[in-house]
Amino acid sequence: MTIECSTERCCRPSLWRGAIVPLCAALLALAVSANPFASSTHDGSSAHKLDRALNDRLGAGRPEDEVRVIVQSSGDREAVKQRVKTRGGRIVANHELIRAFTTTVRVQQLEALANEPDVDRVSIDAVVAADATYSLLATEGLPEAATVTRSTTLTGASVRVAVIDSGLEITGDLGTSRILGFVDFTHGGVVTTPYDDYGHGTHVSGLIAGNGSNSSGYYAGIAPGANVLALKVLDKYGNGYTSDVISAIELIVAYRATLGVQVINLSLGHPIFESAATDPLVQAVQKATQAGIIVVAAAGNYGRNPLTGLPGYGGITSPGNAPSAITVGAVDTLDTAGRGDDTIPVYSSRGPSWYNGYAKPDVVAPGHRLVAMAALHSTLYQQNPALQVVGKSGDIPRYLRLSGTSMATAVTTGVVAMMLDAAGSNKKYFTPNLVKGMLRWTAIGIPGYDTLTQGSGAVNLPGALYLTRKINPTAPVGTYWLTSAITPSTIIASASWPWAQTVVWGNTVVWGNVVDTNQPAWGQTVVWGNTVVWGNTVVWGNNVVWANATTWSSTVVWGNNLIGTTNGTTVVWGNIQVTPSTVVWGNLATVTGMTGTNTTSELQR
Repeated sequence: MTIECSTERCCRPSLWRGAIVPLCAALLALAVSANPFASSTHDGSSAHKLDRALNDRLGAGRPEDEVRVIVQSSGDREAVKQRVKTRGGRIVANHELIRAFTTTVRVQQLEALANEPDVDRVSIDAVVAADATYSLLATEGLPEAATVTRSTTLTGASVRVAVIDSGLEITGDLGTSRILGFVDFTHGGVVTTPYDDYGHGTHVSGLIAGNGSNSSGYYAGIAPGANVLALKVLDKYGNGYTSDVISAIELIVAYRATLGVQVINLSLGHPIFESAATDPLVQAVQKATQAGIIVVAAAGNYGRNPLTGLPGYGGITSPGNAPSAITVGAVDTLDTAGRGDDTIPVYSSRGPSWYNGYAKPDVVAPGHRLVAMAALHSTLYQQNPALQVVGKSGDIPRYLRLSGTSMATAVTTGVVAMMLDAAGSNKKYFTPNLVKGMLRWTAIGIPGYDTLTQGSGAVNLPGALYLTRKINPTAPVGTYWLTSAITPSTIIASASWPWAQTVVWGNTVVWGNVVDTNQPAWGQTVVWGNTVVWGNTVVWGNNVVWANATTWSSTVVWGNNLIGTTNGTTVVWGNIQVTPSTVVWGNLATVTGMTGTNTTSELQR
């Protein structure tokens, strides 16, 4: 990661708390730090080393066009970079975390770059976009989980959350005392005064940690005492580069001891152009979870078939396809406390993920028509007066109403923060795998929706807190770790709702006494979905993706784009060959590259 930092632009102690003050020097050191988590991927021909978007660029017939790419190299990266510069390329950033660098090259040079012996993979530096949509309905409501928050003494005050988004505007709901710091990666990674020219990051942060001061507590977030590190990667239009997101993740991982971040919120994404095994953004997320940081990612807002308006499958975005991430879809609570009328909005992306066929999302959460604090000087606020909400009578509107899996992701991040707060001094034992497993186990299923639409079901804050308090995480692996028997159900609005009591490990459903004992799967060194011994549990052998293909096979969509690999009339999905009669793609267009501005379809207006 390349950092631009000077005395005039960085190191303003008034913006930082405690151990965060020396971050400017740390940022400078990060560019040359060693990476203990790096791995390599080798492939064959140059075409196989390029992702789908870059192969499309090669066939577009515009060889002089310049394109930003992320080059992964486990060999002599410095030699590769020098040759790139000799050919006129510009090195944009270094990414030690994934053994890569970002550079500019001309399309006509892509094959030569991929043929470099020290190059493992070349991926487009894809544009990531905020996963929010506009909602013009007048009903004002809070996620059910926020109401539950007020019935507990927990606030998330012992937890530090990183929000990688469009920035953060200081408000009465989230003031400087709880802002750990602000780094602007859209301007080279500078430490500066917090701001948010788009408004999405402020709204997301409010759903996580706003205390509702400007609404007498009414529009408080899920964890109203949590601390936020704001990392800006999206511009005033809600778009940014993948490389900046990777740089932000890299900063968090490299300085986790100093920053103390326990959870990362990623309410953004881009189309999947390659396998999760080589996707640079997915690899960064995997490294973060390996470092013990919980990553919560949006499923995406590509659940609607643009031709029919009906739900479609296969719209998960990157990094929501990261196996280790907690990937979240949206729920419409209809602004009621009860669960009986909950639905899943049609825009919420459904699985399986492209190339790998992963069963995603993991869970769903309230994400429709949610009100949270607004950035008053932002694009979203100023261009959408119908979305503005007044918190106190006689005051100006200081809140904004938005919908999308971005909002659902923020709600889930708030739930995770509350779980860690409830764990107290034992929070270090609540690994990303364990927290993800607990969220899935305690989730409440929504009738009428399959696993590829809702995962295990809707997040259940009271259930998750109840289970957190019942676990003794210091118990040896393989031993019973519940401090007392549990009741696997939660009473909400006078009704009892059973927990899902299942975990989808990879693409297989695991059920039984998964949470009763300290399973090897919950350890920090185990990669989510990999082979693991479950002990005395029942493994349901059906593959949740392919077992019921007739449910989704004729409605696989991605907005108005087809992302994937094809071989004649047969769809090649990872190592799985699907016959033409099984998957009907419809009249969908191929993605040829990235765009620089949000479109109506991207925002699902």
